[in-house]
Amino acid sequence: MIKAIILDDEEKGTSLLNHKLADFSDKLEVVAIFNEPEKALTIIKNLDIDVLFLDIEMPKINGFQFLELLGQFNFEVIFVTAYDAYVLNALRNDALDYLMKPVDPEELEAAINKLEEKVSKKANIQQNNKKENGRLSLATAEGIYYIKKSDIITVEAMSNYSVFHVVSGNKIIVSKTLKEYETILSEDCFFRVNRSAIVNLEYVVKFRKGDILELANGAEIEVSSTKKTLSQKVCKLKS
Repeated sequence: MIKAIILDDEEKGTSLLNHKLADFSDKLEVVAIFNEPEKALTIIKNLDIDVLFLDIEMPKINGFQFLELLGQFNFEVIFVTAYDAYVLNALRNDALDYLMKPVDPEELEAAINKLEEKVSKKANIQQNNKKENGRLSLATAEGIYYIKKSDIITVEAMSNYSVFHVVSGNKIIVSKTLKEYETILSEDCFFRVNRSAIVNLEYVVKFRKGDILELANGAEIEVSSTKKTLSQKVCKLKS
């Protein structure tokens, strides 16, 4: 069962969407509804969900700012808005879909089908990941690399590609997005520190003022607003 959350500052908006989502109750469950982004921020990190239906135009905190404040997350985002001016920004935020209000039933069904496919794919990746026993196969234009996950220092986004930096000093470029590898590298030692990088926290040597991570290979990476959670994870690993 797909678990969903709705966030919209207007109660009418959340009520209407919740009513339309009831048509998909055989495959999707709305586990929480929020009308205040500030309240949602404090709760959503502790919920295990698959998708967030997110409004954009909200007072104090808009939808994009909400995601930035949320920091690291591993669920899909479907924007639901009355404005079509934010499509490009939504794509930059890796949104699964972009629905216009009032939500068309056929477009909603298409979005749910796309979501169902994505959730199923994630589950398969995680299952295969468990079978790999700490190794990862990376298909490139040159061939397939087999590497230990513990040898990965960082994975960085490069358009629709991901660049692996490993302990040998090699860079391996793979034609998958960073978001896909965020699911694969779900162990405690890996953390998505910003929208462009996943870091193996075992290789962090210093968390510098200015929200900069210094890594064992000499790289420096800026950390987003997740630094509080990140510092706790680093301390836990180093203890």
